[in-house]
Amino acid sequence: MTVLLAGLCTVDVVQRVEELPEPGVKVRSSSVAVAAGGPATNAAVTVAALGGTATLVTVLGGHPLAGLARADLAEHGVNVHDLLPGHAEPPAVSAVVVRERDGERTVVSHNAGAVPMALPDADPPDPPGSPDAVLVDGHHPELALRVARRARAAGVPVVLDAGSWKPVFDELLPLVDIAACSAQFRGPDPHDRGVATVITTAGADPVRWSSGGATGEVGVPAVRARDTLGAGDVWHGALAFAVARSSMGASVPELIGFANSVAAERVRHAGPRAWVRPVRGLGR
Repeated sequence: MTVLLAGLCTVDVVQRVEELPEPGVKVRSSSVAVAAGGPATNAAVTVAALGGTATLVTVLGGHPLAGLARADLAEHGVNVHDLLPGHAEPPAVSAVVVRERDGERTVVSHNAGAVPMALPDADPPDPPGSPDAVLVDGHHPELALRVARRARAAGVPVVLDAGSWKPVFDELLPLVDIAACSAQFRGPDPHDRGVATVITTAGADPVRWSSGGATGEVGVPAVRARDTLGAGDVWHGALAFAVARSSMGASVPELIGFANSVAAERVRHAGPRAWVRPVRGLGR
């Protein structure tokens, strides 16, 4: 299974604390970790962990901090295609604090704010053998549109990580086969923009779906959450992997059930990459 993932890559600095700090208060963390982050990036790590071929198309640039993300992604088997390798600005850095007792987190990030809107004209390469599925997160609008248009022309299913409404979605949604939205998504109904399947996640609550006039929901496994950072990204990566594996042959509830099981395994493990080894067997 090969998946092309296009979108944001950040450098995440993650610290675990007993309690989330009040304004003006300093607290001591119990641990600190540095990893690549961002919706498409964590989804790519998930695809690779499940045994798929993951190619991440993003913007990292030549700043020394970008090397931290590249090293993490190389270690976890993700192929990276950087559209602006000479970009001098530092990549987006996310400051993350995770609460020990329940895995709840807070995140402060600049996202893709320092990246030029105009990207090189050349299309990003397909992974070896061409992709079986594509995932876009919309953080680099021009990139998302370019990748989705190529996939639609080739008949490759496109999954959209629609965590929150972005202006590019007006153009992007008609190119999407599956829009996976968070409960915080506020915007037009993706069905009204031509999306065949719409899925809405809501943390530990059941995942709702609507496709071809049918609707339903799929329960989420009950687990003790130790770290929720990137759980939604992992869920989207597992969904894209399942779509690639099934070539759209599996039912929507089956696709969701698989993604739910992988995301549940992620939140059981503390740390940005501690979940990778335990999910490897789930993709077989």
